[in-house]
Amino acid sequence: MISTAAFVKQNGRYLMPGAILMFLSCFGQTFFIGTFAADIRAHFDLTHGAWGAIYMLGTGTSALVMLWAGTLADRIRVRILGPLMLVLLALACMSMSQLSSVWLLPFVILALRLTGQGMLTHTAGVAMARWFAASRGRALAFATMGFMCAEAIMPITAVSLKSQFHWQWTWLAAGTLCLIMAPMVFLLLRQEREPQVLAKAEKALGMEGRNWTRWEAVRQPVFLSAIPAMMAFPAFSTVFFFQQAYFAEIKGWTHISLVAVFPLGTLSFGVFTIIYGWLIDRLGAARLMPFYLLPLVAAFTIHAWAPSVGWVAVGVVLMGMAGGGMATLPASVWSEFFGTQHLGAIKATVAAFGVLGSALGPGLSGWMIDQGIAYQSQLQGFAICFAIASAVMIVPFARARRLTAT
Repeated sequence: MISTAAFVKQNGRYLMPGAILMFLSCFGQTFFIGTFAADIRAHFDLTHGAWGAIYMLGTGTSALVMLWAGTLADRIRVRILGPLMLVLLALACMSMSQLSSVWLLPFVILALRLTGQGMLTHTAGVAMARWFAASRGRALAFATMGFMCAEAIMPITAVSLKSQFHWQWTWLAAGTLCLIMAPMVFLLLRQEREPQVLAKAEKALGMEGRNWTRWEAVRQPVFLSAIPAMMAFPAFSTVFFFQQAYFAEIKGWTHISLVAVFPLGTLSFGVFTIIYGWLIDRLGAARLMPFYLLPLVAAFTIHAWAPSVGWVAVGVVLMGMAGGGMATLPASVWSEFFGTQHLGAIKATVAAFGVLGSALGPGLSGWMIDQGIAYQSQLQGFAICFAIASAVMIVPFARARRLTAT
């Protein structure tokens, strides 16, 4: 196996588009949109509950659309699909920059979440998993570096721009950046890694030595056992960042002191993305998948009783550890079990569950707060959910590994 440095040097022109798509997906991610929450609520005179409901509606609808849209990754080449999604994301960003009617807001949120959080990350993940076999883990890790960079720099960039310009101008700049990068992705992939004429012959096989269709895959115990994990991670991690101001308030901390520890999570996320990529190439994703949620059990337990921001920093680092697994393991494990011929459709179903989780989490948490359920109790409950989601995967994944080996 070649070194990571040599791998990146040899395959840079194919790895870079994945990283670019992951980076630009930030404009549809909660960590970026959330920086404009106060501006959006003030602009449209929305309550916290109304804004949360609109966000849940737009995100939930995007999860349903992903079931169809995600299959495009099986039918359209990445050099076309990637730039197309960037253009659509640019239009969504520019729509936000010009939006004046609250009735159109759910549709703009839908467009941002579908193209950004949904299709750009989906397209990049499918491309890396399909183009690379022996080095699939490292390819996914490299692409995820784009997301990590965006998470580290784009929120503070947005806040800085808002201090100098009207908040809607920031969305115009985001749309312009997407339009500029679309032709760059196309040019980098003038000749894709997987030639069209060899595409069918080179499809990697999964369990029982064959490629599985989406509807065959979703009925398998190994797939069903992973659904809780695929929903719990985006649901409850979104809640943590969505409720960050409220969390600081009930703990008696300043908001700025809380967000100051978030970059530690980004750093941990980047480090463990690389570590998981290395481990996948040596041990296989199937061996690791049932256990990557365990750091979240500890993280949310710590958050629930943390007496100081310093303890939250430890929890955020643990969240980053699990994030590295979430960024690399699922895309790799489905290709191991089900082959790559229908990977786009299979991964689209997984992505839909994830997007649905990220839609339901904030709404569920807000409802529980209104019902008098303490946020600290919610966090402890989330930790228990992560433990259960991890446990239910152990036996089905062990059985699927045996079928893959035969």
